Amino acid sequence: MSYDIKAEILRLKKEKKAVLLAHFYEDGEIQDLADHVGDSFHLAKMGQASQADVILLAGVVFMAESVKILNPTKKVLVPDLGAGCSLVDEAPYEDYLRWRTEHPDGIAVTYINSSAEVKAISDVIVTSSNAKQIVSAIPADRPVLFGPDKNLGRYLSKELNRPFELWPGSCQVHVLFSARRLFEMTNEHSDAVVIAHPECDSSVLQYAHVIGSTSRLLEEVEKNPARKFIVATETGIFHQMKKKRPDAEILQAPTGDVSCACNDCPYMKMNTLEKIRRALETLSPEVVLTDELRLRAQVSLDRMMAITRGQAVTWPEKFISPS
Repeated sequence: MSYDIKAEILRLKKEKKAVLLAHFYEDGEIQDLADHVGDSFHLAKMGQASQADVILLAGVVFMAESVKILNPTKKVLVPDLGAGCSLVDEAPYEDYLRWRTEHPDGIAVTYINSSAEVKAISDVIVTSSNAKQIVSAIPADRPVLFGPDKNLGRYLSKELNRPFELWPGSCQVHVLFSARRLFEMTNEHSDAVVIAHPECDSSVLQYAHVIGSTSRLLEEVEKNPARKFIVATETGIFHQMKKKRPDAEILQAPTGDVSCACNDCPYMKMNTLEKIRRALETLSPEVVLTDELRLRAQVSLDRMMAITRGQAVTWPEKFISPS
């Protein structure tokens, strides 16, 4: 894109008193224009704390919904309302409600990659950055229902030595990494540090030296003196990694399809500079939630925020299905 559209976005941000939040998986040119860049937890915190009149979130819609829930008086925009998520699609509200109802004594721990409706029937929300801390705060005698990402849930269950009831969802990007081809790649690049997101399949994670959230993987590249990294997560993070470590070689972990650039999240990449400009100009598309839905979903997000601040929370004794 030309410099002109970037200048126009900066002008509109100032004129509309707007803040631009961008996820690590967005294109680099979008990240460079953002006021805050980060993973889903960081963006939720920045959105909650923002004093701007308008919050434009360049990411996927569930992230903007979370910001709206946490900061309801602000106008929250997205560049494209079609920017969804495979995990959201794989956890429809009615099916998730049925699952919850089948386990009324369980604590429903739901990944932030979920709809506002699903958050509203969850007990606490987690991100890959804070999931261990939050699950550790749940009483040991309470069953844990974890959804919608089964790979993240399986990883946490193993790390915490605690059984989970898992919802069978997965991220369409992270499941495409090939364990066989990664093994071959590690043999070819024996000096590389392998880092992976826990949404990857366990067969891939077995080869990782470091497993963590997007922000944790970026931290590893920044602070580890190694000169070569193999990265098993979405390619957008490479922009920040290369800025932090221009001296390092950053290699994408392979998928099973040698002819496919499948490591890009198609939903994240729906956002463009032109859509961001148009959203600021028209103050649309806006994320709108009913007060009833927002207030019910806020309970699970508030618990997440409280636990990450080190505060004690109370847990419901039993799930009661909404009427």
